[in-house]
Amino acid sequence: MEADFQVIDRYLMVKMPEEIDHHQSFAISRKADSFLMRDQIRGIVFDFEDTKFMDSSGVGVIMGRYKKIACLGGRVFAIHADRQIRRILYISGLSRIMEIME
Repeated sequence: MEADFQVIDRYLMVKMPEEIDHHQSFAISRKADSFLMRDQIRGIVFDFEDTKFMDSSGVGVIMGRYKKIACLGGRVFAIHADRQIRRILYISGLSRIMEIME
């Protein structure tokens, strides 16, 4: 399964795949960046509803998009993160730069 991208009210919604590893991360980053460059995005929402596994390259995807959107005054959010993904977000420190929604 690939990530799914959609812009809603100037927010980029990224439905993350079941597994986020090195191979998936590059494609997600590239496609998200293309949306950031052409649309006036004011925030990114990462939807982890289907995600069961994420390694450090997934952390890198989020960190990289945060750096780009923060320069534009935007914010980053995580939704539907299960216990395992939420744990990764906290341990990696991403919880300090993004809002993790219940």
